[in-house]
Amino acid sequence: MTIRLAYEEATVQLGDLAVQLRPSLRAAAILEADIGLERLFRGLAQFELGIVKKIIRVVVGRSVAEQLLADIADVPLRAAEAALRRPLQALCLGFIPHVSQDQKTRFQTGITAEPMPWANVYAQLHRRATGWLHWTPAAAWNATPSEIAAALEEHLDMLRTIHGSAETKETGQVSEEQRERNIAEGLDPEFDRDALRALKAKIAGGIA
Repeated sequence: MTIRLAYEEATVQLGDLAVQLRPSLRAAAILEADIGLERLFRGLAQFELGIVKKIIRVVVGRSVAEQLLADIADVPLRAAEAALRRPLQALCLGFIPHVSQDQKTRFQTGITAEPMPWANVYAQLHRRATGWLHWTPAAAWNATPSEIAAALEEHLDMLRTIHGSAETKETGQVSEEQRERNIAEGLDPEFDRDALRALKAKIAGGIA
């Protein structure tokens, strides 16, 4: 799977000032709430200065943002657009998490299979980064949506490796890792110790 991480950052170069733009989860959540992603992209396509200024103020530190906005005011609109449009569009593309097909189903409602509103996607990414991955809230807000999605994918892969997938459990097959452990311990490769423990617990519960 192709993942955009640190290199999701875009650079605005206006005169002598170069500013790094990072599509953090915090910036994505704020801009989605204040403007909405659809209007955000439409405003950039039309180079609406109000939206451009809002993006810069949210994404860039205050002092640097004000310096950049002052520089924008000092140049012709066409020059500002030439310097800003593509980096800002690249930045906003970073607000859309790059996820695998399996992950896409996790961002859909179970009944209608309709995509979640972006506000819910960002809230879920933050909850899972702090709850599943044990990141601090600040680390989650500063990460990009794709960074969190990639980390969650690796976390789930780790759990599948350790515990086996749901499909493996349903078919009664053992995971590859458990098969290798069985061979190393001189046991039948297909011996499912987890299933045996579950059966013992069930029997013990019935006796009790």
